[in-house]
Amino acid sequence: MRVDILTMFPDTFSCYFNESILKRAQKKKLLAIRVHDLRRWTADRHKTVDDRPYGGGPGMIMKVEPFYRAVAALKRKAKITAKRDPVRGSEKRKASVRVILTSAKGKQFTQADARRLAHYQRIIILCGRYEGVDERVADSIADEELSIGPYVLTGGELPAMVVVDALSRHIPGVLGHPESLEEKRHASCSSLGYPQYTRPEIFSPKKGISWRVPKILLSGDHKKIQVWREKQADKGRG
Repeated sequence: MRVDILTMFPDTFSCYFNESILKRAQKKKLLAIRVHDLRRWTADRHKTVDDRPYGGGPGMIMKVEPFYRAVAALKRKAKITAKRDPVRGSEKRKASVRVILTSAKGKQFTQADARRLAHYQRIIILCGRYEGVDERVADSIADEELSIGPYVLTGGELPAMVVVDALSRHIPGVLGHPESLEEKRHASCSSLGYPQYTRPEIFSPKKGISWRVPKILLSGDHKKIQVWREKQADKGRG
């Protein structure tokens, strides 16, 4: 999979994408991440990407033109790559490009979305900023708008990282052990989390205090452990 990210702040991503699982996935050529400075696709000498909103209001709104030019250029490049691809037909490659706008008003991103997006050959993520993005970007350029939660962020860079991280785990070969996918544990325990522990069995932060691992987890009885985990998960949901 290839992921293209359009942003005003490309340096934001380098640290996170060059660590841990994402770094290994790129090194193994399972995932290619390209971060682009949106200002490359401006037409004026000041490289303007925002302007005042029609009708008045606070702040600045990101312009439609840079996004349009950038996405058009990236899609043309994807089409050329598809024609040269000896394995997949160009039409299949072309159809597998998905454009996502990160937006506070978008659909909330879920694990199901991560699985769905992992099936595309190419993802283009548009990072919003300031007071918003010209609505024509959402209406005519992006295929969908996604939010990572019911709150407002300074920009779309953090949501873009979250989307890439979550979907990358569903790309075959990215995880060393597929069974480590959190969603499998979610399905078996009906929740996002049950308590987990590791060594030491007993930890004493200071004299007279001991933090112990629940005895059931030391029993070796996997059926009882599973029941315990499900009960703990249900408590968490409640």
